[in-house]
Amino acid sequence: VQLQAFGGGSVQDGGSLRLSCDASQRTFRAIDVAWFRQAPGKDREFVSAMPWRGDRPLYAVSVKGRFTISRNSAKDTWYLQMNSLKPEDTAVYYCAAKTNSADLYKMNNYDYWGQGTEVTVSS
Repeated sequence: VQLQAFGGGSVQDGGSLRLSCDASQRTFRAIDVAWFRQAPGKDREFVSAMPWRGDRPLYAVSVKGRFTISRNSAKDTWYLQMNSLKPEDTAVYYCAAKTNSADLYKMNNYDYWGQGTEVTVSS
């Protein structure tokens, strides 16, 4: 599975963006997809995940209530709607996928990664 993330850009504080993550081929149903981000000079961190089992989506505390992860199953596309963006949300955002049952929060558990899309939020 190859993933492609896009939709990043530059917005003002309080603005919105929607990121998309496309799978290159028809994915199996049992695939977890997550978004991670990496700010300049910082480690990559978990943002959100959508478990394939239909469990509730997971969010980092820093984005809960502002970001929403969703999926268009017909297109094998996942989205991250980001509202009320803040300068501290500035980062390169990556989508990732896995077919194992390991912890959704840990990036090392993900087998497939997109190339990243840059988000810049200015004050």
